[in-house]
Order: sequence, then structure tokens, then C-alpha cells
Amino acid sequence: MDPVPIIGGTGALGFGLAARWARAGVPVVIGSRDAGRAEEAAAKIEQGDARGMENAEAARQGPIVFLTVPFRNQSENLTNLREVLQPGQLLVDATVPLAAAVSGKATRMLGVPQGSAAQQAQEMAPDGVTVVSALHTVSAPVLNDLDSELDEDVLVCGDKRDDKRRVAEVIAKIDGLRPVNAGLLETSRLVEGLTPLLISVNSRHKVHAGIKLTGLPEQLW
Repeated sequence: MDPVPIIGGTGALGFGLAARWARAGVPVVIGSRDAGRAEEAAAKIEQGDARGMENAEAARQGPIVFLTVPFRNQSENLTNLREVLQPGQLLVDATVPLAAAVSGKATRMLGVPQGSAAQQAQEMAPDGVTVVSALHTVSAPVLNDLDSELDEDVLVCGDKRDDKRRVAEVIAKIDGLRPVNAGLLETSRLVEGLTPLLISVNSRHKVHAGIKLTGLPEQLW
């Protein structure tokens, strides 16, 4: 299987995904602005194939690149990757425009002129690079606790079904995550809004709840 580059892979969400994928036999490349930090993070993954590289080098390593940075760093990272990402690559954006990015509350959203963080990413991506959004509602602490069993859905948004299917195949490598086609990329503005909702629910109940849809057919893709 092709390596999965994770830009921002030293952060909580990115590292949790890397550890889960590596354990499932998926080779991962952890990206960071600092290659040394990326290598240190990769060395902490005890099971599977994990490497650490500077973000630009990491982004060259596979056809599906995951962006798992805070909203305040999204534009900077996309700007730095403009000369690196190549036509035909998929960029999976997990960014949520939380107000916490500007010292606000994590239970509130920031307005994004393009409609959503994912649509902003598509506007900034190089020609020929397609953005798919996913993984907004998966708890980073639960991902990082490899003893915790996952049982939740991942809403995947994008304008082409085949692109979403390819991303879904990678996500489904993690036991307990069921990718669900949630519609066009513009629908991401609704999915991103689930993150502050979950933060509010989880803080009240002291849990790490996720999303689970009912009534879906067994065969989704």
C-alpha cells in the first residue's frame, strides 16, 4: 500500500491517526515543520512502518495527503505546499475553524468566507489537487489511546465519488471507523460544525463521544 503522509502529524489528531494506521499495517509518513520533531514522533510508534520528514518532503510520499493542523495554521501550511503538491494528489482536510484559533471558545465556529475550511483549502490548493474533507469528529485522545476501541462514523465530503471512495478505503483501515459519504465538499461546513457541538457535549458529560449514524445500508461504497 502507498504511504500515507500526514501534514501536522506531530499534533494530537495526526499522531493518533499515524499510530492507528501503522498498527494496521499502513505505512505512514509524519510531517512537521521541523524534521527532527517528525522523526522523534515516528520513533514513538512501536508497531508498523512510520517515518518522519519535514512537511514538504512528507507531502511527496503518497497520492493521498492528510492535513491535520489547527485552523490558525491551515493557510500557512497550504501556502508552503503549493509548490509541492502535484496534480492528481488528493488532499484530505481535517481542519475545523474553531473560535479557539483566535482566543475564543472551542464551542464556537469562525466564519470562513469560502463557506468552510475545506472549501478554503480547495481554493488554496494547486491546480489538479482535489480536496476531500473528513475526520472532524474523531477524538484525538481516543485515537492516541490504542487500547480504546473505536466505533464511530467518519463523514466524508467531496465533489467526486471516486475521490471520496479512495479516501474512505484509507480511513477504513483503522478498526472501528466507518467512512460515510456525506455529500459535496460544500457540505463540509455542516460537518465541521459538529466538532464544536461534540466539544460541548463531551465537556458536559466528561466523555469523548463520536458520531454514529443509524439506518444505513451495510454496503456504503
